[in-house]
Amino acid sequence: MKDIGLVGAPYAGKSTLFTALTRAGAAGGRSNQAVVPVPDSRLGVLGRVEGSARIVAAQVRFVDVPGGTSAQGLAALRGMDALCLVLRAFGPDAEPAAELSSVTTDLVLADLVNVESALAGAQKRAKGRAPAEAAKTLHALERALEALSDETMLRDADLEEEELLELRSLAPLTLKPWVVVANMQEGGTLPGALPAGTLGISAALEAETASMPRGEADSLLEAFGVAEPGLPRVVAAGYRALDLITFLTTGTDETRAWEVRSGASAPEAAGVIHSDLQRGFIRAEVVSYDDLIAAGGWDAARAKGRLRVEGREYVVREGDVLHVRFAV
Repeated sequence: MKDIGLVGAPYAGKSTLFTALTRAGAAGGRSNQAVVPVPDSRLGVLGRVEGSARIVAAQVRFVDVPGGTSAQGLAALRGMDALCLVLRAFGPDAEPAAELSSVTTDLVLADLVNVESALAGAQKRAKGRAPAEAAKTLHALERALEALSDETMLRDADLEEEELLELRSLAPLTLKPWVVVANMQEGGTLPGALPAGTLGISAALEAETASMPRGEADSLLEAFGVAEPGLPRVVAAGYRALDLITFLTTGTDETRAWEVRSGASAPEAAGVIHSDLQRGFIRAEVVSYDDLIAAGGWDAARAKGRLRVEGREYVVREGDVLHVRFAV
């Protein structure tokens, strides 16, 4: 499960967006956290075809990070897998592009301070370390410091893979995937001068529907011209930013969705289900969701020759339905 932290300038409406996305849910007694199911229409269809006793969606946790870009807020943001930057795009004085620039500057400066401190510490420790090992760390930190001093986000700094690995322990904010949301008024249009992929959401309108039954909420949103609620759009953007795909497992007991990084091998995907499956992986029976539904179910897909037997080198694809064979 991935954590997405909401951050924005004061009065941008990030807490309102949190309510809209999570339908006022909470996790572990914390009012600023909520675990929500990842919307996926394939699950219900697949579950009905296979007669599954239950349906289990993948999950994502949204965190309404308190304190904004204060020291407390920045510390919390570093623990997130991705950031959702909320911009105020409602009201006559709204300047979302300028707001994005301001928040970006705050995050760049936060990384700059963090890297400066890490570099000073690394220089002190380098006196007692092997030259080659110390040089690798120092070089990565110096490259990062140079980029941040030029107000360049680290993800735009053309850092090498080894340098990124050296920086991982710092959890830089400008290396994390970002999803940008323009919080608009009802019926508003997405402002210009924002990055490609920016999502326009009327958080206030969607928050008002949070306590309604899903059908009533969707009908009301449609009446205001909202064809798709914010949650599936933010989750989809988050998955793209995090480079994740979804694979499925199914049977009479349950149909379940799982997240894994794009490019993952079959054993790695098996490990998402349980570590024993990765350790004892033998092979995986694989069929695409579309082929399975077209065939009329798993057994029918097998009878029609739609199932494939794949080994350790197989790269899992979006919408694959897997059955893992293993021995421990």
